[in-house]
Amino acid sequence: MPDKEPDLPSTIERSPKHAQDIYRETLESAIGEYGDGERAHRTAFASLKHSFEKVGDHWEEKDEKGPSDAKAEGGRSSPGQTHGGVDANASKAHLMDVAKRLDIGGRSSMTKDQLVDAIQKANARETRRARD
Repeated sequence: MPDKEPDLPSTIERSPKHAQDIYRETLESAIGEYGDGERAHRTAFASLKHSFEKVGDHWEEKDEKGPSDAKAEGGRSSPGQTHGGVDANASKAHLMDVAKRLDIGGRSSMTKDQLVDAIQKANARETRRARD
């Protein structure tokens, strides 16, 4: 167990307390298992993404718990990529709503995969802005 409480990433600091608690508790456990490195942080994010999705510069609770993308469904050995906290398994209607909230232009003509990519880019942009 670490001597001090680990610092939270800024996106999680701007998120609900429950998201902070999930990340912190999983990270502390993972540090005990793997040491304080990238693997522990990936484990904490994976746990968070089961119940939360990244929207802009923070995390919001998902309507339904579960894996956020094909990579999360199949674990470490699963092919594919993660989507930076975007719930790629959500319905297209949900993704359209998130895209609207993030003011993503051209969303009405986008496919589901295009929406996921656009939301991921908008999230990264909002996170950068929040740091400045």
